[in-house]
Formats: sequence, C-alpha cells, structure tokens
Amino acid sequence: MNTITLFKMQKALDSHIESHHQIENEDLFDRKVLALLVEIGELANETRCFKFWSVKPSSEIDVILEEFVDGVHFILSLGIECGFDDVESIMQGASIEIDTTGQFLAIYNCVQKFRNSRSRESYLELFQGYMKLAQLLGLSEDQIEQAYIAKNEVNYDRQQKGY
Repeated sequence: MNTITLFKMQKALDSHIESHHQIENEDLFDRKVLALLVEIGELANETRCFKFWSVKPSSEIDVILEEFVDGVHFILSLGIECGFDDVESIMQGASIEIDTTGQFLAIYNCVQKFRNSRSRESYLELFQGYMKLAQLLGLSEDQIEQAYIAKNEVNYDRQQKGY
C-alpha cells in the first residue's frame, strides 16, 4: 500500500473540506479522534464479531471494506494533523494470536493512547493494529488502497452536493 500517495490524497481532501466549511484555523484533532472511534464501531457492527447472541452472518466483504476504509481516512487525517504524513509503509501489527473482537478492543486502546500522547510511536502502533485487523478480516493492502481511492472520490462528490 502506497501510504505516501494516500497521505497526499487525504491532505488534499482535508484541505478542501476545511476550506469549504471555513474551519482552517480550528483544532479538529479531538473531533477526528471521535470520528475514528465511531467508524471503528460501525466496522465492528458490520462484522458482527461481537454479537454472540445472533446467528446472522457478517455483512458482505465490500461493505466491510468500505467501512474499513472510512477508518483509514481518519487515521491518515490524524497522522497529517500530527506531522506523521511521511510514513512510507505500515506493517501489520504484531502477530499475537488474537480474535477479531480482541483486535477491535486493542485498536480502541491504541486510539486512546495516541490521543493522549500524540506520539509517532503510538500513531504507528494504531495504524499497524488497524492493518492487523484488515488481515483478520481478509482484506488485502491492494483492496484497501483501491477502495480508499474510490471512497476519496465519493467524499469529494459529497462535499460538492452539500453532504
């Protein structure tokens, strides 16, 4: 996955949104953190990994991929916010045997750790943990990159239509 290209695309989208909504000088960090947490929850809901009371299967892979990419948008945006947009590649998180539910919980912890420290180390840990989740969900880096590019276009279109 070419993270430098994705960072550039996200930076342009962020700039467009901030200009369009006249919020260029606002501190958006906490709002982006909350948006990321919401997106992670929406992804978990689509996987249904925690719904032990239900026999309904998870959503189709394309729905899961789209929800996953929504999280990528905010992870990239937070990296840009903190000056970490020079990260050239993201390795998958540590290969500790963990199930999907456990990985979601680990990611929530990573988000809070990053929010509190805003350190490069905690940012990389968050991004790596998210990529480990992708692996658990059966998503490839190529699928993620292609879906990100497609969703980026949708996000521009939404801005033009007053989303």
